[in-house]
Amino acid sequence: MTLPFPRDAAAFVEEIREAVGMELSLVLTDNAVTMISVRRAGKKVSVRMHHMFLAACPAVMSEVADFIRETRVKTPLMRDFIKKHEGLVKKQQQRRVSCATAGRCHDLLPVFDAINQEYFSGGISAGITWGRSCGGRVRKRTLGSYSCRTNTIRINPFLDRKRIPGYYVAYVVYHEMLHADMGVEERNGRRSAHSREFRRRERLFRHYEKAMAWEKAGGC
Repeated sequence: MTLPFPRDAAAFVEEIREAVGMELSLVLTDNAVTMISVRRAGKKVSVRMHHMFLAACPAVMSEVADFIRETRVKTPLMRDFIKKHEGLVKKQQQRRVSCATAGRCHDLLPVFDAINQEYFSGGISAGITWGRSCGGRVRKRTLGSYSCRTNTIRINPFLDRKRIPGYYVAYVVYHEMLHADMGVEERNGRRSAHSREFRRRERLFRHYEKAMAWEKAGGC
């Protein structure tokens, strides 16, 4: 069963900005845990909202706008809307992946936990596992993946080798955790998994430059 999305994503973003009456950045996500969140840094307001709100009626969207302006307001219609549609989201994601984190050379779980605490304040709820072996060399884009449907990060077992530095494995894990945290950004009707903000945050990883240098030197 799928959710009906009568709105165009780009038009929806403009609708929210007009209703709130302030400039803000809005990212539509498939997060299975948080349906809407608002963060303020000075005058900058960042909103992350589940795609389900594309199907919300005007009364619900009015409460959403109120919530963005002031998160302490009462929002009974918005909460009822989330409760009603959250069940559909969970049904789409109810297939749970069996996670195997301990490899022959690298254990993903302590890597994931350390990154979660250092960069995400422990807020990433995704599971993590080694994927299926495909053999041979791989391109960067296939080293890891994040599924919003199962809330699972998969790391290519090609990286479970002695010659692969631990900091590079950690970089790939961090990259996929960013996807879990940021979702897919909507801009002008286009979906971008690697937005400018994503790239900025990616470079915050402490071993980013070293990982890129190792990769460019022919590591993968």
